[in-house]
Amino acid sequence: MTLEKIEQFYKKFEQAVELLQKDLAVSYLDAIIETGDNLAEGGELLIEDGKPSLKVRDQLAELYKQMVALSMTSEELRQVIQFALVKANQFDKIQANHQMTPDTIGFLVGYILEKFLTKNASYKILDITVGTGNLLSTVYQRMKVNGYKDIKLYGVDNDDTLLSIASMSARLQKIPAELFHQDAIDNLITPKVDVVVSDLPVGYYPVDKKVVNFKTHSDKGHSYVHHLLIEQALLQLVPGGYGLFLVPRGLFETKETQGLLRVIKNQAYFQGMLNLPEDLFLNKKNEKALLLLQKHGGEGNQVKQVLIGDFPPLKDKKEFAHFLKNIDDWAKENLD
Repeated sequence: MTLEKIEQFYKKFEQAVELLQKDLAVSYLDAIIETGDNLAEGGELLIEDGKPSLKVRDQLAELYKQMVALSMTSEELRQVIQFALVKANQFDKIQANHQMTPDTIGFLVGYILEKFLTKNASYKILDITVGTGNLLSTVYQRMKVNGYKDIKLYGVDNDDTLLSIASMSARLQKIPAELFHQDAIDNLITPKVDVVVSDLPVGYYPVDKKVVNFKTHSDKGHSYVHHLLIEQALLQLVPGGYGLFLVPRGLFETKETQGLLRVIKNQAYFQGMLNLPEDLFLNKKNEKALLLLQKHGGEGNQVKQVLIGDFPPLKDKKEFAHFLKNIDDWAKENLD
């Protein structure tokens, strides 16, 4: 991968997006989706009701031709989409729960996940709140590079715009993903999976009557959506399957956690919790941790030593590398 090549492609992608945004009078996000979809079709333009205009069609056709000729890899295309979504945030003011999961977090999720999974098996991986798909595609790209060959991806989200971004991104990267537009609190229509990964939204679920059968529902008022989603994810895992969840750093420090703790105790093995680097977050209130669970049954078992720790700051490269080495040592002692 060359930064120069990515930059060259991105500038053309950006031009195409801005041409569509102005000509179709749509949001920046919608223009990104249509640009990506057109490129996924080999540069074929979608024309509806005479739009884009003839002049813009010619400009887009030339830009698409130039982009296709650059022969980008899947990982390079994923990074281009990431840059485009960062810019979209400036235009469309995307709310916090809808913003994409950063690459660094996706790398760490993939790094930890690979400690549990062997390379000679097939896996179904679900992101229960897939959003733009960046977490799922980052994990997938890392696993493919590291020798995992048989991976099937699934994603669920109730936001049709975000799901359109995830779908476009997967098609453009040629990632084998099935995406479903539904509320993840409802009975999921995905198959049972070996792994659930999710950057969980934080807050309250607004429809109390839909969650009365959840063991993590609140007796009074609204229930925490991240608690409900962890419970739902465990139901969707095969016996012995793994859940890797990005959760608030103080997940177990609130009075509402008793129901969640009971669910984890009754349904899963608590394998670890790692606080993510503080310098990944601009606001201390938004700091997150990586929660590692394994569903009871199958070949699942409680590790001898639960993986607990704090990632050092990213800027401290020596300490960060040392911490990763400690995780490697833990895996050898507890998982081999």
